[in-house]
Amino acid sequence: MSDTASRFARWAQEQAGIDEAVIGQTLTGGNANVTRLVDTAQGQMVLRHPPADTVSALAGAGIEREYRFLEALGGKAPVANPIAWCGDSAVLGVPFSLTGFVHGVSITEDLPVSYQDSIETRSSIGAALIAALASIHVIDPEGLGLGDPDKARSFVRRQVTRWRDVRRKDQVRVLPQIDKIAAWLLTNCPDPQAIRIVHCDYHLDNTLMDETALKVNAILDWEMATLADPMVDLGLVTALWNRDEDGPLGFRFVQRISNRGGVVSGSELAAQWAQTTELSIAQLQYYQVFALWRLAAIVEGAFVLYRKGQVDGAYERGLEQDVPALLSAADLLTRTGVTA
Repeated sequence: MSDTASRFARWAQEQAGIDEAVIGQTLTGGNANVTRLVDTAQGQMVLRHPPADTVSALAGAGIEREYRFLEALGGKAPVANPIAWCGDSAVLGVPFSLTGFVHGVSITEDLPVSYQDSIETRSSIGAALIAALASIHVIDPEGLGLGDPDKARSFVRRQVTRWRDVRRKDQVRVLPQIDKIAAWLLTNCPDPQAIRIVHCDYHLDNTLMDETALKVNAILDWEMATLADPMVDLGLVTALWNRDEDGPLGFRFVQRISNRGGVVSGSELAAQWAQTTELSIAQLQYYQVFALWRLAAIVEGAFVLYRKGQVDGAYERGLEQDVPALLSAADLLTRTGVTA
């Protein structure tokens, strides 16, 4: 056994009462952090840590944030069971978290072979996706120590100005819709109707669906979680659900299983969410615009790196079309008011 393996096994036993802990294979999914399987005498678990080659003073911030939100949500919403957090880089060289292992399948383009391929199945997946989201948004975060509720009220405005300014300072092509839509968002920004726990990147392939039942077993990747108006999450998931294949379609592959005639619409899913949470969806259009614009502004950063020769993958190359398409879809919503 290597020194690293020995340190981890000793830490697991001393800090979490876990015996015979052995780090296993790297699991797929997630771009920012590493997810690895851990075998123990108490069963399989999951290790999460930042990539070793990007360690900085803030390297573990996202993982620590994720763990804090899992602790707050455990037993209340479908998330992995938080087991232990380690901020001591002496153990593995990076800070890390340990959670329970959740069985399930991540769906992007294709249905699991165990699912019947039908419009009803695809609509039921949407309903399950929204039910899981609503289970988070009914939780009152007051007293959970997850952030400042007063600061949370300005989340949208701060995000718009932040990413607008980032794109102004670091650009490799002309994207006039960045500034145009940012101005629209700031002019029309509504006051938040409620402050709730927000995932900030909620869509189908950030969940694990049960392999037989049409339900969400776990919501994954909580590194970006915060407190804000829950419409932030609803805007993104409905903007990416059952999109018009003939329209501007950035990230065409995302949730493609929903992009079929007859599948429940984003508006219908929003109505389901509203019934469960007892919150209004009157501002759905605004938050869909915000979601599409923010996604475009963030991922344009990867295209900048590609143009500078620092990365070169299919994902980064695809952003040449994906980012303008996301911005065009957002721009169309500002002018037509037509939601999915």
